[in-house]
Formats: sequence, C-alpha cells, structure tokens
Amino acid sequence: MTSPPRFEAAVVGAGTVGLCAALALARDGVATALIGRHGAVADGRTVALLDGSVRFLDALGAWAAIAPHAAPLAELHIVDDTGSLFRPPPARFVATEIGLEAFGWNVESARLVASLRDVARTAANLTLVEADAADLETGVDAATVRLADGSGIAARLVVAADGGRSVMRRSAGIRERTWSYPQAAITTLLAHDRPHRDVSTEFHTRQGPFTLVPLPGGHRSSLVWVTAEMAARRLSELDDDALAQAVETQAQAMLGAMRIDGPRGLVPMRGLSVASPVADRLALVGEAAHVFPPIGAQGLNLGLRDAAALRDAVLGARSEGRDPGSRQALAGFARSRSRDARLRTAAVDLLNRSLLTGLVPVDALRGIGLIAMTSIAPLRRIVMREGVLPRMGAPALMRAGAR
Repeated sequence: MTSPPRFEAAVVGAGTVGLCAALALARDGVATALIGRHGAVADGRTVALLDGSVRFLDALGAWAAIAPHAAPLAELHIVDDTGSLFRPPPARFVATEIGLEAFGWNVESARLVASLRDVARTAANLTLVEADAADLETGVDAATVRLADGSGIAARLVVAADGGRSVMRRSAGIRERTWSYPQAAITTLLAHDRPHRDVSTEFHTRQGPFTLVPLPGGHRSSLVWVTAEMAARRLSELDDDALAQAVETQAQAMLGAMRIDGPRGLVPMRGLSVASPVADRLALVGEAAHVFPPIGAQGLNLGLRDAAALRDAVLGARSEGRDPGSRQALAGFARSRSRDARLRTAAVDLLNRSLLTGLVPVDALRGIGLIAMTSIAPLRRIVMREGVLPRMGAPALMRAGAR
C-alpha cells in the first residue's frame, strides 16, 4: 500500500480562517497542505476586519488586493431602541481616540475569500488539495486525514478549520456544548441616499441588535438585523422594496431612502464551545472551536486570532526542536485560545440575552455600563482597545510593525 503524502501541517477547511492558517504557516517555511473545496460565498454577508486582523492579512500578502474594496469603520454609534424605562443617550466611539485611523475595515465576504485564494494558489510551501475530508486517524508521529475518495494526507499537525459541524472535531472525540437563541439574522447589502460617513451604527432593540456597517463609496452599507426567528423569516420572504422599507423604518431613516443592493442571507443564532481546542496532533481554529451570533464583529476576528496564534505556537516548537503536533507544543495555544474564546463568547451572550429579557434591573445595568464607557475616558479607551485586539498575548503577526 502506498504511503500518503506527508506534510508538517495539514489545514482542513478552505474558508477564510483555514486559508489564513495555511498561509500563516507556509509563509514561514512550514510545508503545509490545505484540504477543502473552494465553494461559492454569496449570501449577502460582509465581515468587519478589526485592526489586528488587517495587520495579519497584510503580513500574509493579501490585504493590498482587499483594501480598495473595504470601507473604514472610523466611528461606532450605539443607540438604545429597546423602549426601556432606562434608556441611555446614544453612545459614540471614535477610533482616533486610541490612535487608529479606523477600528477596522468592512469588506464583502466573497471578496475576502477570493483574494485569499489568489494568494494561496501561488504561495510557496503550500499544496492545495481540493477534496472533502472524511475522517482523522491519529498515529504516534503523525495523523492522517482521510479524504472522501479514500486517499489520505499525513501531517505532524492537523488544523481543523472545517466549521461548526467539524468532521475533524468529531473524529477526534472532542466534547462540544451547543445552544441556540430564539432569533435569526437577516443579512444583505444596501444602497442609501445619505452618506454613512464611515460610521457603523448599532441599534439595540428588544429582539436583538440591528447593525448598519459602512461599505465603500459612502452610500452603501451592509445589514445584520438580529430579530425574533419568526419575524426574521417573514422579513426574508418580503420582496426587495418591502424589505428596504422595513430596514429604513427600523433605522429611523437615518440614511434616507434605501434599496436592496445584493444577495440576502438568513443566519440562525446559535452557539458552540469546546472542552479543549486541541487533541492528539489536532488544533481547532475558527468555528470548529467556537460559534456565536454575528454580533459585535467578534466571530471571524476571533478565528483569525486562532490562526495567527497557532502559527506562533508551531514556530515556537520548531525553534526549540519540539514536535509541533505534540500536546506539550500546543498547551500554550490551548490555554490562550480557550481564555479568549470564553471571554468573547460570554460578552456576546450577555449582551444578546440582556436585550431579550425586558427586565428593568437588567436594562438599568446595561444602560449604566454604556454611560460609564462613554463618560469615563480611560475606561472607554480600554474597552475600545480590547474590542479591537486583546493586548495580552496578541499574536505576533497582529501586532504593530508585524512583518
């Protein structure tokens, strides 16, 4: 029997996080296989890439092609539209206060993935295997990813970037916890009469956050409208004119008349966490390790931090002559990524559930917190910096001056 081709690392999953993980390893000389089919991305979704993620993409050689199609998020406005008795005034956060041109940049998901694929096709030390992974077999000095056609790819370290229904996670027997919310999110692209002025606006409603995020050109934005599940389904069935009118009304006509300007998506609101993001010769990144609602631009950015942190762990193991797929080499990665995921998941979950409760004490606490962040400058700056990139343990390629 012919032995399967062998690599130092094999990344399973060809989405944004998988592409970034593979490119990050390959750029530093790690012989890497990227396993996964390159499917279409066309559900009207965009991603807000925070400052650290932009630095990471730049280090991977992908940002130059993405930047002309991205819009800066120079300000964030939060408006309480819950109808609560305790309603704080609108909050305004400005990126220049923490020394940034923008908190991040908003780009269409399809554009981001296409640009990363272009870089991957010509990257040194990277082999693309456009096939589905079916199973994982772990050995003493390597693991083998079994493909749908029965062939295999062997590697010292396998990276699972194959999403919330990860085949690799299931094959490794890693325990997971899942939950759901009584909500869904409508996503689409919008054109509007008034300019957005690089301001992202988030309305906190009793059914969930309603968020408008700038796109290039000044008169286009992306929508993430989290609302009750049945209401979301009804909205998804409206024709374009009726949906645009509903969005305009919910946005209090702040951007004037609107029209639908791209495909739509209907995203279930669910969550997933794992007992550990590592197993024998396996590391989980992105939604294979954590899933939570599309709130606060945290999901993909958390996954990109996973990818960047894994690259640091592998290079650290190589420099010390250790096996990069060993539990010892992955221990630090597991601790830091578990901590980051827990904190982000808890913050998003708390915000979302606090909007749904309708209890005056909960509304009061949320309002007091927002007022404190807007009125106490040192606290406001800390919150803004941590929201963009955690200062403790930030991966090397996400720091200022990364190369």
